[in-house]
Amino acid sequence: MAEDRKHPPLIPDQRREQLLRHLRRDGVLSVQQITQLLGVSHMTVRRDIAELERTGLVFSVPGGVRIASTISSEPGFHDKTGMEQPQKAAMAKEAARLVQDGMTVYLDAGTTLLAMAPVLARLSSLTVITNDFTTMGRLMSAAHFDLVHTGGLVDVSNRSSVGRLAANTLRDLALDIAFISTSSWDLLRGVTTPSEMKVEVKQAAMASAAHSVLVAGSSKYGTFGRYRVAPLASYDTIVTDADLTEAAAEGIRSAGTTLVRAGE
Repeated sequence: MAEDRKHPPLIPDQRREQLLRHLRRDGVLSVQQITQLLGVSHMTVRRDIAELERTGLVFSVPGGVRIASTISSEPGFHDKTGMEQPQKAAMAKEAARLVQDGMTVYLDAGTTLLAMAPVLARLSSLTVITNDFTTMGRLMSAAHFDLVHTGGLVDVSNRSSVGRLAANTLRDLALDIAFISTSSWDLLRGVTTPSEMKVEVKQAAMASAAHSVLVAGSSKYGTFGRYRVAPLASYDTIVTDADLTEAAAEGIRSAGTTLVRAGE
């Protein structure tokens, strides 16, 4: 009893702050480690993780939790091509539902948005603008489409154009929908990138569009790059995959953005 009076149980906010301190030190912890560190049950730990995840402070991993991690570079086109193909196909199909015949659509560079090309090709008429050379090549056979490439400085590893010239092309256009890709996103920092040259292009597309749609996989959630593109609330819709946790989804929806988890 004396020991209980000396060390009374922590209230939830105190316990979660302790958990955050441990994560800032270690980066990632298992549920088992947290139960030992805080002296609480697995159920309590999972409730704390869910609450912190709803606020965007931590991110679930199988068997545990991690703090947001930074990325200093992005994988090139060849590295990304074979990754998470079922998730990309599901997201591409869901995103394409937002497109109607006659629209003017921007497709940002990236293999997930590249997967939209065959789905969009089924429409009878469309104007597609892109900074991605592979997407442009996939749509060349769609004779019923008007195609525009932004031009600009070539990012060879990602087969796309970046920088001011590409952004200026987008500023001269009126878009119905801009589909934006990203290598990193989370609730607190929004969409970020380690490449400064990509920021202006993404922002120009969003500024020229009546509707902006972020298409980003859950594996990229909880990471951030050096340069900010836009907060999540700037997007009318976010399309991700079914692996994004319910707690993270609740936090994103609470910011006022429509969230779609493809494949649910």
